[in-house]
Amino acid sequence: VNCYRHFYRLQPELTRSIYDQFISQLQASIKEEIQEVKEEGNLEALFSSLDKIVEEAKEQEEPAWRPSGIPEEDVCSAMVPYLLKHRAYLRKVLKEKEEENKKLAESVLAGRDRIAELQQLIQDRKQAWQ
Repeated sequence: VNCYRHFYRLQPELTRSIYDQFISQLQASIKEEIQEVKEEGNLEALFSSLDKIVEEAKEQEEPAWRPSGIPEEDVCSAMVPYLLKHRAYLRKVLKEKEEENKKLAESVLAGRDRIAELQQLIQDRKQAWQ
């Protein structure tokens, strides 16, 4: 209005027509740009996903997790389940190794007993031969 005030006073219908064309072209251009952005970023799928998350969150009774502002505590709360699972795995592996070592120790003791028996047999035959 400030730029074309004089022109508007002379021909208001023409000025209004130019204004309407400008607005309609601007709206069409903006809609086209928005559509391009939606297609490039796959925004419709992302918005659908966001809507689904919002709907699921409405059904939750407890509040969602939020960072405390202390990174050490936040990392601990995220790491504890992993570390507990890893500890259980390590305990299982340790038990298996202990069982394996027990069997091997029994095998070694049996081998030593067999060696002692053979040494005694050798001694007995040696004495019998002498």
